Amino acid sequence: MAGGVFAGVIGPQLVTHTMNLWAPYLFAATFVGQAVVAALSAVILAGVELPPLTATHLHAGRPLAVIARQPRFILAVICGVVSYLLMNFLMTAAPLAMKLCGLPQESANLGLQWHVIAMYAPSFWTGLLITRFGASAIVAVGLVLIAASSSVGLLGIDVLHFWASLSLLGIGWNFGFIGASAMILECHRPGEKARVQSLNDFVVFGTMTVGSFLSGGLLSSFGWSTVLMLSFAPLVAALLALIGFSYRPAARPS
Repeated sequence: MAGGVFAGVIGPQLVTHTMNLWAPYLFAATFVGQAVVAALSAVILAGVELPPLTATHLHAGRPLAVIARQPRFILAVICGVVSYLLMNFLMTAAPLAMKLCGLPQESANLGLQWHVIAMYAPSFWTGLLITRFGASAIVAVGLVLIAASSSVGLLGIDVLHFWASLSLLGIGWNFGFIGASAMILECHRPGEKARVQSLNDFVVFGTMTVGSFLSGGLLSSFGWSTVLMLSFAPLVAALLALIGFSYRPAARPS
């Protein structure tokens, strides 16, 4: 969690201080710097030893299809998909939109800095909030914050509009995605963990990739306001699913 906060500061500052070093090729030096950082990370992670998966982790418990049909699991996947999809969808378009609106690149970098900090800084308290109020309530707050992010973005194209929108988007993602991940924990037994969480990650990150590719094309073709307005449809769908499934009792697997 602390690493995510540090990355929110280091990453944008790395861009700001390297983007013009290899003139006239904007960002060329930035990509070189990013490659160096990635290589250093790989060296550090090479020393991490993870316990190998056993046959119990891979095959124990109920069939995956049975687990995936649980209403609570379906709800968790929907909320996780919408939270991560919209975070990446809007975050990818926002700095490009700032550039199209004539704002300086340094302002876009700072906007992303506050966005990433907002994504990870609340994690120190999100778990406590989930314990206190329940995962569903925290997910609902996260979805509402993402809606607030899009609403603020529609109010104007000044720097502060973009910064406020990106900050709300980061906090909304934190509550929505972490809350949805906590809901996944209610849907599997210990021996089913690896398979269930792998399925969830595959669906969430696969959908996020699609949203990332769509973002730039929609921005260039229809503009920033359209990108923002499109975000409300999946948000409404997720909130309706959350309300509907909340009336079902959550049966925690034994």
